[in-house]
Amino acid sequence: MTGQAVEREVGRARLRKEDARLITGQTTWTDNISVTGLLHLAFLRSPMAHARIARVDVSAALERPGVVAAFTGRDLAGGLGSLPCAWPVTEDMVHPDHPPLALDEVRHAGDPVAVVVARDRYAAADALEAVEVDYEPLPPVLDLEAALAEGAPLVHAGEGTNRAYDWTLRAGEDFESVRERADVVLARRYRQQRLIPNAMEPRAVVVTPLAATGEYTVYSATQIPHILRIMLSVVTGVPEHKLRVVAPDVGGGFGSKLQVYGEEAVALAVARELGRPVKWTESRSEGYLATHHGRGMIQDIELAATREGRLLGLKVRLLADMGAYLMLVTPGIPILGAFMYPAIYKVGSYAFDCTGVFTTRTPTDAYRGAGRPEATYAIERAMDELAAEVGLDPIEVRRRNWIRHEEFPYTSIAGLTYDSGDYEAATEKALALFGYEELRAEQAERHGRGDPVRLGIGVSTYTEMCGLAPSRVLRDLNYSAGGWEAASIRMLPTGKVEVVTGTSPHGQGHVTCWSQIAADVLGVPFEDVEVVHGDTLVAPQGMDTYGSRSLVVGGAAVHRAAEKVVDKARRVAAHLLEADEGDLEFRGGVFSVKGSPDARRTIQEVAFATFTSHDVPEGMEPTLNAEHVLDPENFSYPHGTHLCAVEVDTETGRTRIRSYVCVDDVGRVINPVIVEGQVHGGLAQGIAQALYEEAVYDTEGNLVSGTMADYLIPSAADLPDFVTDRTETPAASNPLGVKGVGEAGTIASTPAVVNAIVDALRPLGVHDVPMPCTPERVWEAVRGARPSGTAHEEASA
Repeated sequence: MTGQAVEREVGRARLRKEDARLITGQTTWTDNISVTGLLHLAFLRSPMAHARIARVDVSAALERPGVVAAFTGRDLAGGLGSLPCAWPVTEDMVHPDHPPLALDEVRHAGDPVAVVVARDRYAAADALEAVEVDYEPLPPVLDLEAALAEGAPLVHAGEGTNRAYDWTLRAGEDFESVRERADVVLARRYRQQRLIPNAMEPRAVVVTPLAATGEYTVYSATQIPHILRIMLSVVTGVPEHKLRVVAPDVGGGFGSKLQVYGEEAVALAVARELGRPVKWTESRSEGYLATHHGRGMIQDIELAATREGRLLGLKVRLLADMGAYLMLVTPGIPILGAFMYPAIYKVGSYAFDCTGVFTTRTPTDAYRGAGRPEATYAIERAMDELAAEVGLDPIEVRRRNWIRHEEFPYTSIAGLTYDSGDYEAATEKALALFGYEELRAEQAERHGRGDPVRLGIGVSTYTEMCGLAPSRVLRDLNYSAGGWEAASIRMLPTGKVEVVTGTSPHGQGHVTCWSQIAADVLGVPFEDVEVVHGDTLVAPQGMDTYGSRSLVVGGAAVHRAAEKVVDKARRVAAHLLEADEGDLEFRGGVFSVKGSPDARRTIQEVAFATFTSHDVPEGMEPTLNAEHVLDPENFSYPHGTHLCAVEVDTETGRTRIRSYVCVDDVGRVINPVIVEGQVHGGLAQGIAQALYEEAVYDTEGNLVSGTMADYLIPSAADLPDFVTDRTETPAASNPLGVKGVGEAGTIASTPAVVNAIVDALRPLGVHDVPMPCTPERVWEAVRGARPSGTAHEEASA
């Protein structure tokens, strides 16, 4: 075998390896899986937000054609425990039981009360109408503030409170002392509406039992096969070593598949009960009720500053909607944001309080950005308010407060150490691409002539913590797991390479990027690398994919494992070349002796020699395989500047995004094509929160935006062309110098859009428009405003 010259892969704009299968339909979605004897599940869900269950009778359903079995929560209670919450954020957190099938009460519309098993999905669905349930209505709990009032109806009566927890953080000088001496104090309230994840592939699960050995294979459209395996073992009692979890092709998640759902546990329990394989796939409307929601928060934020616009102190008070139950990481989501409210700014006092509140709505949990978009929204909206109050341009007020590039590494008031960054460079590049001064001039001209279509300019400068993160830090936050990630490299006898990763992609492009990383370190062609993932049998170690951690932790683990392969190969090469290891150079996949270029061996030749083991160093194992488990040193901190120009019709309320420019710094870029795709997708979701999406409940707790006809999601036609660019300050906390990118667009774009809308309407006396900023809400804001020469006399202290 001979080596070949290979191009440098890291930084190269490679098309994704994964796409050929996806676009030609040669995929294995969970719902595509069919096995002999497969049965289908259908869940009966409560039509009421809160009620006692007086009776559940499945006997009539059992008489329906094709029905094999039907179970209530009581029928399966012996083999099903409570669904897990892995993040008890405080020692005294209220943590009610969460049965996979409701037992005594239903606590949100969509709470499952029974499951029907039939020979096909249509028979199972039809039989649901024969299940008889007697409900005794209880009052819904919907308003976060009212839920905490004395005498309020309780979601979990046995707990005696709707307060799940109180979590606080104090840093720096006492805020009240700072407030007293501040020239300007601004207090604002913002609302984070509930959002419903809309992955292209709905949730699905298939369970196949092997009765002879008591083993089960669980196929699930999940982001977390390794975590799911552990938690299913805990919930069902099936020993972990008897469970195999496979995440086949997964069509998106956005956090919604970072979960251990009741349907997965019930499917496993039913497969065990019947000794037959079972499948469940949710409908889109069913998913709106039963897949966890995102956001759902009231934010009270207070800034203390000098008259020159310099921040002195920051106070944040959150009421966070937990929904009916605490799911896998529900209580921790707002806490992630706690560390991000200070954002890129230097501030001497920080007070943060969060109260988690139970309501009779679908539980909340991780949704793209998970706590960080909420924090960025509040601080970036408030910074625009501060700029207006002190008469500064929004960019200038940020310049006066941000951490400068020469100050890195910088420990923020919240206790995080930002390892690298250059906010000045990203902002200057964004301003130039945007034509900021020209747009400001046009804005003034249009305002001067009374144009009813107002031009608004929105600014969002952000950083985020991602790459979830050192295990010791997660310990201090009471998180139940670590932040490490595993990878192994198998160098095959023919010189080809298999990369086994513990990350579990669902659209991010891991196969392509991990191939580029391994190819560069090993000096082999990109095409010669295969990446294996998403199966706990073949990739037994892993902490999975969420929180923009995959590249920062998982990709870095691949890099380290590949370096170990090179080190092992060096030992064999030195033996074959009769040279000292220290005298060898390794470049482009070739070992050569310094000063003797003809004395060389390719890594492929070394792999074959190691396989034959005819002539290897004494005591050397006949393999070049290596593995590495990496526990990161720190979070990673991407940052950037996003600028949005909107035109707002004050007569109709219609908002049109005229231009959008973002310059992000995600550290070293492995593949520009994938980075661009991630940024574009993130922008779409962030803009969607600003303008379109909202889960709406009526006064009885019914979800009235329960279909795509009622819950608005933008298409490509609803979005502008994006102008994107990058600056690059490599991360110091990982060997690749990379930072996360998967959530950056979502985190930064929402405040940029809303700031632009408010900027357009500020001369009319509008200081806020609740999200989503629909034409109706914009119109109402304009009609209810009081034009004023100075923006916020009434809200300023």
